[in-house]
Amino acid sequence: MGQKRVLILGAGGTAGNNVVQSLLDAPEPIYLVGTDCNRYHLEWPDVHKVCLVPPCTSPEYIDTINVIIERERIEFVHPQPDIEVRVVSEHRDQLRARTFLPSREVIRLLQDKLLSAAVWERAGLHTFPTLVVEDEASIQRAVAELGLPLWLRATEGAGARGSTPADNFETAIHWLRYWRSRGVDWQFIAQPYLPGKEYAFQSLWHQGELITSQGRERVEYIIPHIAPSGKTGTSAVTVTVHNRDLNETATKAILAIDPMPHGVYSIDLVADRRGQIVPTEINSGRFFTTTYFYTLAGLNMPYYYVRLAMGESIPALPQYDALPADLYWIRHMDCPAVLVFGNELRYRKGDGQHLLRLRWDHSRSVREALSALS
Repeated sequence: MGQKRVLILGAGGTAGNNVVQSLLDAPEPIYLVGTDCNRYHLEWPDVHKVCLVPPCTSPEYIDTINVIIERERIEFVHPQPDIEVRVVSEHRDQLRARTFLPSREVIRLLQDKLLSAAVWERAGLHTFPTLVVEDEASIQRAVAELGLPLWLRATEGAGARGSTPADNFETAIHWLRYWRSRGVDWQFIAQPYLPGKEYAFQSLWHQGELITSQGRERVEYIIPHIAPSGKTGTSAVTVTVHNRDLNETATKAILAIDPMPHGVYSIDLVADRRGQIVPTEINSGRFFTTTYFYTLAGLNMPYYYVRLAMGESIPALPQYDALPADLYWIRHMDCPAVLVFGNELRYRKGDGQHLLRLRWDHSRSVREALSALS
């Protein structure tokens, strides 16, 4: 078989770049074409060719993608942003290359947090209802039924879209009024605020069989101070975990939605006050933003995903905990990403000898002060 030819939609985004980098690290050469609707973002992906395309909401989008498929002899298309996953899913029969996606119905359901929450409530994975909130009366009803604090969020969209904790009625109603005053018509839902550890679980499935997966804990978020919730949807610090409860809950959450999982399922989960892990959303058909973390650590899910999509075999992989625990991925804007085991961190909790305690003295320079410590 010749060199695989793959089209990455939304390749200019952070998550798209992670997929591109993973495929560049594959043990075989893959011809990569990347698209984006922002011409500046096309400077980032290290692909063989880039293509500027209209927004995926444009009526010209699918025709444009097909032109690229024909011109570049593309065999497989991977849409990375959620909105492009939805559009490609709906028009998959019109594409002139193969995809590797869950069914249309599954993607529609998972991209609506109200609908997916209702499924998880029926399955016993949510012990609380999820309520639509749109005015003072519905907020009052949510407070009475769910208690405080509430967690408010938009039903659609990634990156913690429209989310905030609300410790009181005033915060909740003013949050809704703020978005309405800006002409935003998102539907909002209310759930109890879950204060425990936050997890992510990325998994690869093929015709109902779990191929492999890995869970991690989100320790810190990118620029959390810009969001009222402190959560911006992507991690600055994350660490692999081996957690049976996480694995079991994530698997049940997927199977409750899709009895025959097929493709990529990336799940967000949070622990409640009792430590019980609760699913909050699944992004189906696309990888987490930081998927290159797993690739660099030795689990190249995008590569295995492409091989499965092309009908090729892959090596036997652990279904759960495919990577060692306690692997940290530390990243930030304009900073190089770092992969390190927890016991190799430069400063570890309880290891006080690495902590510099500098007494500021205006009569000495910083250089002199540091020199005095050495």
